[in-house]
Amino acid sequence: MSQLIRIGMDTSKKVFQLHGVDADERVVLSRKLSRHQMIRFFANLPPTVIGIEACGASHHWARTLGALGHEVRLMAPQLVKPYVRRSKNDAADAEALCEAMSRPTMRFVPVKTVGQQAALMLVGMRERLIGRRTQLANSIRGYAAEFGVTAPVGLSRVAPFLQQIASEETLPPLARDLFAQMAEEYEGLMEQIRDLDKNLATWHRSQEVSRRLSGIPGIGPLAAALLLMKAPDPHLFRSGRDFAAWIGLTPRDHSSGGKVRHGGITRAGDSRLRSTLVVGATTVLRHVRQNGQSRLATPWLLSLLSRKKPKPAAVALANRMARIAWKLMTSGETYRKPMDAVALAAAAAC
Repeated sequence: MSQLIRIGMDTSKKVFQLHGVDADERVVLSRKLSRHQMIRFFANLPPTVIGIEACGASHHWARTLGALGHEVRLMAPQLVKPYVRRSKNDAADAEALCEAMSRPTMRFVPVKTVGQQAALMLVGMRERLIGRRTQLANSIRGYAAEFGVTAPVGLSRVAPFLQQIASEETLPPLARDLFAQMAEEYEGLMEQIRDLDKNLATWHRSQEVSRRLSGIPGIGPLAAALLLMKAPDPHLFRSGRDFAAWIGLTPRDHSSGGKVRHGGITRAGDSRLRSTLVVGATTVLRHVRQNGQSRLATPWLLSLLSRKKPKPAAVALANRMARIAWKLMTSGETYRKPMDAVALAAAAAC
């Protein structure tokens, strides 16, 4: 067999399809292996470049094959899809991976360490529990409405509402027992979420970069942790705009024929990170609208509020927050608060 220069590997739980080429771009490897066969194959193979789609367990295989001396490159599925020549199957996917990784403009996903994977697991568990809490709260409201009992709005009022239901004499005994079970389940979920929040806060305090990011207005411990956990190496981006575009906070381009047309945001990247930044920006805007003399009321922000509706303004501010976060992560600097409108006016009068 000729010397392999790169191998595309389509992964699954049990079967691994390999597609390799030599220096003349001739196919010299097309093989389907089991898990144990794949590990033995690469253990006996001279170091080469391996392309894998960034999917479930891909970071584990990248670390495993990297320990064997190979160079592993992870690629986003949407960037590999255009190189699939035929109908989808394992062999076609492996060939597309091998072809895609040869492109000079291809972007690769950094391999995460086991520590980063554990931190992401913490965030994932928190998201799952919050989803269960929301589902349970909606069920409680729905069941109570069937008995003519209206629940107040807000998650903070669910626990007092359950205490009210426990003493509601008009409810049948069976319904009160079931509401009591839901109250116990709700309290258990709240306790688990509080424990995860404590672990997340501990992780945040242990990371110097995360602490610096939390100094940006609108970025709290959760958003700072998500930026550090989910974003790739910031040095891979040429500018803060590229970083904001990766998150999906830049307008979609529909330009043609010399005419510029911008649509809504692209919604690329991680949806949880993007939504967290937008929620933080919304909080800042609400604070500025309520208190125009706040230190957060910079001339740029006041001008933005005068020109844009609340939602586009929040997205624009989230875009700015992402760019500032990129700058702090790449430079190692600490956020410096800009002068507010009142301070600027006083300085201009002097």
